[in-house]
Amino acid sequence: MGFLENILGYLNDAMWGYILIAVLIGLGLWFSIQTRFVQFRYIPEMFRVLFDKRAITAEGRKGTSPFQAFTISTASRVGTGNLAGVASAIAIGGPGAVFWMWIVALVGGATSFIESTLAQVYKIPEKNQYRGGPAYYMEKGLKNRKLGIAFAITIIFTYGLVFSSVQSNTIRLAFEKSFDTDKWVMAAILTVIVALVIFGGLKRIAEVTQYIIPIMAIFYIILAGYILSLNFGALPEIFGMIFQNAFGFNQAAGGTFGAAIMMGIKRGLFSNEAGMGSAPNAAATSEVTHPVKQGLIQTLGVFTDTLLICSATALIIISSGEWINNGDMDGIQLTQTAFEAQLGEWAVIFIAVAIFLFAFSSIIGNYYYGETNLEFIKSTKSGLAIYRIAVLLMVIFGAVAQFNLVWALADLTMGIMALINLYAITRLSKVAYLTMKDYSKQKKAGKDPEFYQDHLPGVEGMEYWRRDQTSMKEDS
Repeated sequence: MGFLENILGYLNDAMWGYILIAVLIGLGLWFSIQTRFVQFRYIPEMFRVLFDKRAITAEGRKGTSPFQAFTISTASRVGTGNLAGVASAIAIGGPGAVFWMWIVALVGGATSFIESTLAQVYKIPEKNQYRGGPAYYMEKGLKNRKLGIAFAITIIFTYGLVFSSVQSNTIRLAFEKSFDTDKWVMAAILTVIVALVIFGGLKRIAEVTQYIIPIMAIFYIILAGYILSLNFGALPEIFGMIFQNAFGFNQAAGGTFGAAIMMGIKRGLFSNEAGMGSAPNAAATSEVTHPVKQGLIQTLGVFTDTLLICSATALIIISSGEWINNGDMDGIQLTQTAFEAQLGEWAVIFIAVAIFLFAFSSIIGNYYYGETNLEFIKSTKSGLAIYRIAVLLMVIFGAVAQFNLVWALADLTMGIMALINLYAITRLSKVAYLTMKDYSKQKKAGKDPEFYQDHLPGVEGMEYWRRDQTSMKEDS
């Protein structure tokens, strides 16, 4: 295992130190400029379309509502990245890592808009739901099914398997600290519960995450807000420490300049997923009258995840000082210690329960990403059964494996996945720009935008958006 960790560490240093940092930030800035910073201009519109009544009340609706699609993708975003990932980023990179997490979210909002809009443009209707995502827009937009299959295999392995082990690993560590729970007992409990849900299908996934995520996120934010109010006077100093360390001006604050950038971007991407190619799988399931609506909703998800929840966790950890005294702790245990220092022993139990619900919902969201891409390659009952069993085995593996091993494996696989997706959306970005212009034009004319294939002359592959395709727009 030590040898494997060393190999993974070498590969991750090469990928994240020389390639992905430049690509993620560079493309994020490029997409921001090309869309005239859509992630900031359309913030009010994001909230309006989140509860689009036309999508909710349409008769014969096949897909999930925009809000359900938002919660499915948030189920994957809000989890270990917000609590454990932030803690490990600060422990290794110092407070400056938080700044680079913010940068990934701010410029990544445009990247998320592009990929999720494309997911809607190229989605396909299937029975009582929709499917889509990077594999689908690679096949239909780029006319490259082989690339789509390569991406599908990567996301199945990354999300369905590796990330599920990261989530179960985090739950095990939290319960180990709070209740001294045996790792094999935790593995058994998680495996049984996950098995009960993943055999229920997409609708049940939507129902479960729709209720778990908003409630737990609100409770967590309220508690975090209370802790920050207790430390309100120290916030200017904390923000100063973050900015100084981000550019290497104050190495006494912990970490190094390079470590701050690398850990901030790594954990920022793991948490908000902007550009990774995962959220578009959930975005494609939504029933909307125009692809841009779902692009805006997914951008809101990036901001909610990093700028709100990750920031709250980071400020609490930094204000507690525990990242200095207990920097060798594994992820979630550092967060638990920081909350304990502020609120007392009961907070350790609260975080354990919260991370159980967050991480469990992430496993469910991750499972769906793998399933929809398995369907893209070939839809067979035996293949789906094998995939489900593999997910359960990785849940067990994560619950008993070492922290560093599962995170190193996750860093490598998500980096590969992101590079494939970023290549594709760069090639297809013009389609997203034209779709956005169509939306803006209709908004200026006072319309609630609708979209059809003939709105983009010369663009092929939009199977769902034909005028003869039965849709909720016609029913409403």
